Amino acid sequence: MNIFDDDDAFVGTPRSNYFSIARTANQNIVEMEVEKMFRRLAVAEKLLEEKGMENEYELMIKQTVIDPEIDNGVNSIFIELVGNIVTQCE
Repeated sequence: MNIFDDDDAFVGTPRSNYFSIARTANQNIVEMEVEKMFRRLAVAEKLLEEKGMENEYELMIKQTVIDPEIDNGVNSIFIELVGNIVTQCE
């Protein structure tokens, strides 16, 4: 089943769309959005550390090599990045 219209500009995976947009978009905007994601990751890691969950976090990272739920989360992040970049470049 193809969920994309043949005329849809965003054909492909969220990851491939992000990298395609990131290569052609304003690099200042791309860098700012990537930095925001790293900041979110740092905040999440700090919260887990404060709750004494850093070992569980590291274990989950190692165990989620193939996990559809995590893959969906990663795709959501790529989609969010593309949306943030595209809206600022208009």
